[in-house]
Amino acid sequence: MLHIDIYSFGYHRSGMPSDPGGHGGGFVFDCRVLPNPGRQAHLARLTGLDGEVKDLLQGVEEVGEFLSHVLALVETTAKTYQMRGFTYLQVSFGCTGGQHRSVYSAEHIAGLLRQLGFHVTVTHTERASWQ
Repeated sequence: MLHIDIYSFGYHRSGMPSDPGGHGGGFVFDCRVLPNPGRQAHLARLTGLDGEVKDLLQGVEEVGEFLSHVLALVETTAKTYQMRGFTYLQVSFGCTGGQHRSVYSAEHIAGLLRQLGFHVTVTHTERASWQ
């Protein structure tokens, strides 16, 4: 059975997560290309788990387009991995602080992959630093 680990992280804090599966593979998606909700004062202390941030990012066309491409790539790879008998895939999303865009993206893709029947866990590596 394929297990997918999804991580959010901050490039300016902890950096990219290591691969606990030991395979040295997987995907790293740079969410810094997306609009940053953290630059809006009323959203700065929130995270990608909060409704206001999610609503904002869901309303931005380029976020939806970015995530649709991510899903297509990850879904295709996951199906191929399953057919080949692989058991692990790591997918990471990074943004500046690991609080808004990467968290939203990780949760969004994890939810879609779960709907497709994949076993997924999500880890937010910067969670301890959220104020």
